Amino acid sequence: MTIKNKKIIGAILATTIFIASSFTAGCGGTKQAAAPAKVPVKAMNLLQQSTPITYGFSGQVQAVDEVQVRSKVSGAVVEKYIQGGENVYAGQALFKIDPRQFETAVLSAKADLLKSEVNLRRAQENFDRNERLYKAQAISQQTLSNSRADLDSALAALEASKISVRKANENLADTMIYSPIDGRASLNDAAVGTYAAAGNTTLLTVGTIDPVYVQFNISETDYLNVVAKNMSKRGQGGNYTLSIILSNGEEYPFKGTPVEADRSLSQNSASITVKAIFDNPAGVLLPGMFAHVSIVKDSGANTLLVPERAIQQLLDQTFVLTVGSDGKSVSKIVELDEKVGSYYIVKSGLSPSDIVIVEGLTNLQAGKDLAVTMVTAEEMGFSTKASVNLMNES
Repeated sequence: MTIKNKKIIGAILATTIFIASSFTAGCGGTKQAAAPAKVPVKAMNLLQQSTPITYGFSGQVQAVDEVQVRSKVSGAVVEKYIQGGENVYAGQALFKIDPRQFETAVLSAKADLLKSEVNLRRAQENFDRNERLYKAQAISQQTLSNSRADLDSALAALEASKISVRKANENLADTMIYSPIDGRASLNDAAVGTYAAAGNTTLLTVGTIDPVYVQFNISETDYLNVVAKNMSKRGQGGNYTLSIILSNGEEYPFKGTPVEADRSLSQNSASITVKAIFDNPAGVLLPGMFAHVSIVKDSGANTLLVPERAIQQLLDQTFVLTVGSDGKSVSKIVELDEKVGSYYIVKSGLSPSDIVIVEGLTNLQAGKDLAVTMVTAEEMGFSTKASVNLMNES
């Protein structure tokens, strides 16, 4: 074999070996697993601060005192001194019932009184005469006893006549009807000519307007945690504020104080009815108005808050996914307390240094490599302020 042929054969072998090695290397590359892609998520730090806890309830304004004004005597209304919707004061004249029959009754009772007085004088004179005759042994003991009985009967008749006169005068006085309290008159007042049956016909309703009650129902737990602890400290303040938001969305400027609670729990709703008192100097609050009651309680210093967006449920466990120190997702079981706006108060399971995942949680499991984008509460639209939705539950 010539040197030239040996060179040709060597070149062919080298080429073959290069191609084979390249093929082998290529085959080896396809057998290696591709590096897993990182899961993109958004995460943020926990909040740690003192924050207000807001409890919301639907309430209704009520008068502290409300009286249905009725006549004590029967008769037609002949005078009306106020218009419905006016403010009235205690003792102010409201209506007058036709007094004629009661004036006649007074005259008749006085006439009977005069007759009783005359009869008493006659009975007294007769007894005095019989008493002298009895001492002179001119009449019997029985005759004297009879005259004593007549005198006693005349005395009783006189007292009865006096009572009749007083009752007739009272009935006549009751033809004038006065307001029993300071307050505002209802619009459904009786018109002149209305026949009022004694004790039955409502001529007018008068209710106080300053202060007023706001009545609402509260759960047993909230009652024990918030209201009951502070009702016993009346006048000493409490660790919460009570306010109302009216149906137009505006907050009423005066704060309230719970003053009354029902004596028992409602069997149907397992709730307790509570009344809070509010000053109402301008008369803005009217009985029957609906209002959203907000009780705001301070959570205490260094309260740990986790966004609601980060919370997940699995069966009876609550957990959040956090960013571990190695950049992987870590699942942590948590115990939560009240909701505060977009957050929940953390009772246990998290520490202030934890970074919780708030976006990208769909199908995310513990132990996954993460591509983390840190965000703020403002960027996510989170807030500790509770939203208020007014509902007319009438």
